[in-house]
Amino acid sequence: MESIVIPCRNCGAKNRIPKDRLGDRPVCGKCKTRLVAGAVYDAPVPVTDASFEAEVISYPGAVLVDAWAPWCGPCRMVGPILEELAREYAGRVKITKLNVDENPGIASRYNIRSIPTLLFFKGGQMVNSQVGALPREEIEQQLRALL
Repeated sequence: MESIVIPCRNCGAKNRIPKDRLGDRPVCGKCKTRLVAGAVYDAPVPVTDASFEAEVISYPGAVLVDAWAPWCGPCRMVGPILEELAREYAGRVKITKLNVDENPGIASRYNIRSIPTLLFFKGGQMVNSQVGALPREEIEQQLRALL
């Protein structure tokens, strides 16, 4: 049975919940606060210059930002890998996608000159970046380091 991990917004405890039970209004095993499944991201979340602060900087946990463009071949190779990782790390890492052609402000702010570029954030602070189409194992190693 497939399950996801939902962090409690009240006490921070990590709760493993079977996916088929998310509709049952699960509560934290430690403090009994109702868990909010909306905090779980099982697919890459598109971000823009306008939403970056709320989606990435203000997010309390780990976030991976994929800086990409639709015309970029290597970016299209990384995309399916990030979709898989978003499902596997749901509840632990939020994976986002930033189209650099449509959002030059954030691309400039983080000095993104080549794509794909992966930015790794924890608690609103960028802790690492990687440039290029990396193999799944390397991306996953970076995600594990965030956790």
